[in-house]
Amino acid sequence: MADLLSSGLGEEQENEKEDRERDGKAAKTEKNKEKDRVTDTLRSNDKNGGNNGKKRNLSDLSLVRFITTELTRGYFLEHNEAKYTERRERVYTCLRIPKELEKLMTFGFFLCLDAFLYVFTLLPLRVILALLRLLTLPCCGLGGARLLQPAQVCDVLKGFIMVLCYSMMSYVDYSMMYHLIRGQSVIKLYIIYNMLEVADRLFSSFGQDILDALYWTATEPKEKKRAHIGVIPHFLMAVLYVFLHAILIMVQATTLNVAFNSHNKSLLTIMMSNNFVEIKGSVFKKFEKNNLFQMSNSDIKERFTNYILLLIVCLRNMEQFSWNPDHFWVLFPDVVMVIASEVAVDVVKHAFITKFNDISADVYGEYRASLAFDLLSSRQKNAYADYSDSVSRRMGFIPLPLALLLIRVVTSSVKIQGSLSFMCVLLFYLGMITLKVLNSILLLGTSCGFVKEANMEEKLFNPPPPVVSSRANSRAHRSKHVHIPPQQEPTIDKGGASVAEDVSPPPSVAESSAPTLPKSDSDTFLTTPDGDDDEKIINANTGLEGLEPRTPKKDLLEIDRFTICGNRID
Repeated sequence: MADLLSSGLGEEQENEKEDRERDGKAAKTEKNKEKDRVTDTLRSNDKNGGNNGKKRNLSDLSLVRFITTELTRGYFLEHNEAKYTERRERVYTCLRIPKELEKLMTFGFFLCLDAFLYVFTLLPLRVILALLRLLTLPCCGLGGARLLQPAQVCDVLKGFIMVLCYSMMSYVDYSMMYHLIRGQSVIKLYIIYNMLEVADRLFSSFGQDILDALYWTATEPKEKKRAHIGVIPHFLMAVLYVFLHAILIMVQATTLNVAFNSHNKSLLTIMMSNNFVEIKGSVFKKFEKNNLFQMSNSDIKERFTNYILLLIVCLRNMEQFSWNPDHFWVLFPDVVMVIASEVAVDVVKHAFITKFNDISADVYGEYRASLAFDLLSSRQKNAYADYSDSVSRRMGFIPLPLALLLIRVVTSSVKIQGSLSFMCVLLFYLGMITLKVLNSILLLGTSCGFVKEANMEEKLFNPPPPVVSSRANSRAHRSKHVHIPPQQEPTIDKGGASVAEDVSPPPSVAESSAPTLPKSDSDTFLTTPDGDDDEKIINANTGLEGLEPRTPKKDLLEIDRFTICGNRID
């Protein structure tokens, strides 16, 4: 009985399971049918919606909506605030350049004027005092002292050079030179004028070296071994240089005079347009602060030289018209036009150079401080150069040839006859001395203010650093030194163990293991760009190549005007 009951219960359970499975399959099939219906409806809806979207997109691409979008779309400049702020600062810098540049030019003009007036006023008096000392000191006894001080020797040499060159210039006929140049064509005169400008720069570059060599040869201590050709050959070279440079400036002034007197002023227009060519050659080059300083000094010298040339042209023209004041007003518009073109070219050139190289307008204040430092350092007791010589080295302005030419033109244009004329000359000379003294006093006061603003007072009281020649520096940089540490002798202690002495390693070896390259910072004033990597050394122990510890960077105050080559100061 029990078996029958158990078998009956099992069959009933199996039947129930089969019924459940059938019901589940039927439910699944119904659900699948419903899903298929939903997907069909969704597809149909999607198709309808896509057609509607296409219709809407086609309606959005209408011409009216495009124009409306272009007229109503907006943007926000504050999303790029730094960019627009920088552009605004560049505009403000360009607007500040004319004011700051003219401040520098004005200060530099009075520096050149002071050095130029020195040749006419104080130099003759210093030469007379030196000659009186030369004549009276042997009568009083030498006593082991120098016959003349080094500064007096240099003054006497300058005086002799001026006298000899003036006697040689008296044989040069200015009128014949004028008619010879006037007979040339306009294009030929334009080429001649450009060649004269290049030759003037080359003469100025080499001329100051000739004069410095003469001064040092004449004042060099006699204890040292003689390494020169003698004072007389150097003196003859200096006389020849001053004479040739004066002739060069005379030809330049004559060409400018021909341009002023031409009927259609075509040559003057071409010569003025030549200044704008300078913008093309300077603006699109890379400049650092030191290079811009050299260019500023060159512009100061060029502007002052142009003023003297215009003065010479006016004197020659006034002489031809018997000093008629009405003729001066005929020349006045052309003079103003030449000066205005020179100023405009300088402003545009410096404005775009500072813009392209991200240089602030405040740098011109630092340039004024550097020129003021030269002026103050030349007035100290431990000065190693005359003020006119320091200006010549800094700006390339050598006053001797220009002063010689002006004396030649004035003496040929103005006739001195009678005692009254000599009194007028004496009064004029006293007036020039007064102007020189007042100019020097004002420059000293202004220079003290510039030096204090730049915090350069401490450098005035430090002795000048010894300057090594460029050849020695180049040889030292080319040669590679192998640093071998000293061998350590072992010392044996009581226990028999060898102990090396405590010797600190040289700093060069420690630095060579982890060399650090110096960074070239163009915004640091009074420094020069980094040189080539010629200072590399080889460590004997590690075999690694490193850098020798650099000496302090060369001060801009020690750099002359003509040490620049290819927009790089070496």
